Amino acid sequence: MHKKFKSTSSEYTFCGKMHYCQLHICYFGMLCLEFLIMYTLLLQTYRNNLNKILATAYLKDPWKMGVHKRNGVVYLDVHKLPERPQSEIERRRCFWGYSFENLATENSIDEDGSGIDANVEYCSVIKTKLGAHRIVMGAEMDCCDSTDDGRRFYVELKTSRELEYHTVEKFEREKLLRFWIQSFLAGVSYVVVGFRNDAGVLIRTERLRTKDITQKVKAKNYWQGGVCLAFADEVLCWLYGTVKENEDYVLQFAHPFHRLELLKAQSPCPDAITLHVEQLTGATN
Repeated sequence: MHKKFKSTSSEYTFCGKMHYCQLHICYFGMLCLEFLIMYTLLLQTYRNNLNKILATAYLKDPWKMGVHKRNGVVYLDVHKLPERPQSEIERRRCFWGYSFENLATENSIDEDGSGIDANVEYCSVIKTKLGAHRIVMGAEMDCCDSTDDGRRFYVELKTSRELEYHTVEKFEREKLLRFWIQSFLAGVSYVVVGFRNDAGVLIRTERLRTKDITQKVKAKNYWQGGVCLAFADEVLCWLYGTVKENEDYVLQFAHPFHRLELLKAQSPCPDAITLHVEQLTGATN
């Protein structure tokens, strides 16, 4: 997936015509405004926060997020943890992932010769439900595919090192869990995985149906999607019953990973949420 392999991009038309989703989202709340006026909800968030909560049923990855309750709605705000500097191999893996997105999508080269700008994202706004919790969620999408009759649907693009006997279990326990959570939450039907070698050369691709991923691991009892959903439902019930109106919190999962912690926030509610609440209040009055 180095640049020199672009000349063989025709080999990667594995999914029919795929179109890269490229739309800059300046303000998620503006996109949600119409949904919120028409649809009474309890939770507004980006998918990233729900990914973290669902995965916590099985994985011990540290995370934190802001929690803010306004007018009966709980807003989850993305908090990024400090990152250590990337190693050379980590930078290469990141580049290979972007290269795969470029190779896998139609019209990936613009008229001026530039490729896909990985810093520009397309955000889909999704109305969904988890247990008793009505949710409006923003989710970044990689690309879309189309059926013979022209109907388009979203597709997730992923890369992974080619599997070997001793790496299959870790892939199915951890990566497939993350793939399933991310795709299931946003109603994405397919995940296309590009498997590469240690030199970054694309070896093969595999197209997975999201609903088949849980069946793939069911017999091995690595994880169950229903457990993730039930865990997230309990967390959201606890959050909604605990946080107080017009107060700000931080929800975190940290070492030694024994429990979730809800702490009073040391910083105020983000301006974007405050402005959104003001606009929503004005639109409904």
